[in-house]
Amino acid sequence: MKGIIFDFNGTLYWDSQLHYDAWRDFSKIIRGYSFTDEEMREKMFGHTNADIIEYAIGEKPSAEMVEKYGKEKEALYRKRCLLEPDKFKLAPGAVELLDYLKANNIPRTIATMSEWDNVEFYIKHFHLEKWFDLDKITYSDGTIPGKPAPDIFLIAASKLGLEPQDCLVIEDAIAGINSAKNAGIGKIIGIASLEPVEFYQKIDGLSGIIKDFYNFNDWL
Repeated sequence: MKGIIFDFNGTLYWDSQLHYDAWRDFSKIIRGYSFTDEEMREKMFGHTNADIIEYAIGEKPSAEMVEKYGKEKEALYRKRCLLEPDKFKLAPGAVELLDYLKANNIPRTIATMSEWDNVEFYIKHFHLEKWFDLDKITYSDGTIPGKPAPDIFLIAASKLGLEPQDCLVIEDAIAGINSAKNAGIGKIIGIASLEPVEFYQKIDGLSGIIKDFYNFNDWL
C-alpha cells in the first residue's frame, strides 16, 4: 500500500458512545423515541446529518431543519467531548503510528463525514496539523454523498495523488467499510473500537481487524 486513509470518528478518536448518546437525545426530539442499536449501526455512523434526519422523519427534510438539528446535535456532542477529558484523546497507539507515518513520509489523510465545525474542533484540540496536511482532509461539505457511497474515499485518494487500489483504509462503521469497498480501496482494516472483534468477523471484504493502533506497522 502506498498511502493510508483514516476515518476519524470511532477510528482515530473513539467517540462512538458520545454520538450514540447525542443522536439518541435528538431522535426523541425528532420522532418521539430513541434510535435502536441496530439503527445506530446501519443508519447513523458514516452518514451525513441530512441523511440521518431524513431517515428519522421518513421524508426529505428542509435545509433549515437540517441546519437547526445538525448544529444543535453537534454542539451537544462537542460539549460532551470536553466534559470527559480523560477520554478526549486519540485512540490507543494512534500518536505513535502517526509519528511513524510522518517520519517515513508515508502519504496519509482523513476521510470523515463530520462537518467542518467538528473537524475544526478536532484540529484545534488534537493538533492534527502535526501529522496531516489540513487541505487534504476530506469532510462533509454538503456536496459529498454520505457513506456507503464511494465518493469520500475517491476524493481522499485523489488528494493523496494515489489510485484507490493503492490505499489502505481504516474504518469502524459498516457504512464506512462498504464505502471503501465501493471505492475499490486496496486494503480495508476494521477497528473494533466499540463493537467486539466478532462483529467484524462477519463482514466481508476486510483485510484484517485490529483493536488499537499498536504494531499497526505490520499492515503497511
